[in-house]
Amino acid sequence: MKLKNRVAIITGANRGLGQELAKAFAAEGASLVLAAREAEPLAEVAQSLNSSQPIYWQATDISKPEQVETLIALALREFGRIDVLVNNAGVYGPIGPIEEIDWQEWCDALNINLFGTVYLTRAVIPVMKSQKYGKIINLSGGGATAPLPRFSAYAASKAAIVRLTETFAQELIEFKIDVNAIAPGALNTRLLDQVLEAGPERTGPEFYRRSLQQRDSGGAPLGVGADLAVFLASAESDGLSGRLLSAVWDKWAEMGQPEMLQKIQPSDVYTLRRIVPQDRGWTEKD
Repeated sequence: MKLKNRVAIITGANRGLGQELAKAFAAEGASLVLAAREAEPLAEVAQSLNSSQPIYWQATDISKPEQVETLIALALREFGRIDVLVNNAGVYGPIGPIEEIDWQEWCDALNINLFGTVYLTRAVIPVMKSQKYGKIINLSGGGATAPLPRFSAYAASKAAIVRLTETFAQELIEFKIDVNAIAPGALNTRLLDQVLEAGPERTGPEFYRRSLQQRDSGGAPLGVGADLAVFLASAESDGLSGRLLSAVWDKWAEMGQPEMLQKIQPSDVYTLRRIVPQDRGWTEKD
């Protein structure tokens, strides 16, 4: 019961990874406030969780600040505190070359992925500061670490999430609020369905081919990302902050050990940084 007596808000909790996060947090004893835009599937998820802890849900469009305020008010009214925020809600946005896609759809994707995350984070920070403790977990992904042609709204928003994660981590270190980002791996969720529906003409043939392989292989297990989120929400990871962690590839289970924290935190490991020639062994003659 790693999350016993902790109150967690999880967004995008009505399906896919969000639903898996809700299951994992409930299994570890967390009290939950679940959010997503669609009320009916969200209610079904909340009712399906086998938990002795209270679980509330609120249909919420995180791109609308007034709805975010209502969600935070619900958590505080029912629990009086917020220990964990998991910013999981997100969309791919329009797919295709930037000059061909719908501009409003591009902006809408930024409003959800980036501004929605900031709205929620900004709303919980005063609560966590008053508690002098908290955990903020942002979902990023491959779009943050490499170019993603034809998915520019998604790529831009997810890269911004990582830099905000690093920035907020430094702003909040004195209040013992840890802020980290998760790359959960290539998941077979509705985002993959969206790619396959778009077809190779819009996604590009190579990306579409990789997506078909992902579909056929089953993709990364949802539970791996959920397990990493539980780790980052628990006391096991206290002091680990400002990092982008791969659920699939990084040895994150070891990072809560004191010797690992002392090694990681002063370094730029698991962060986004500019690569200069010296990093690749180039000389002045190169």
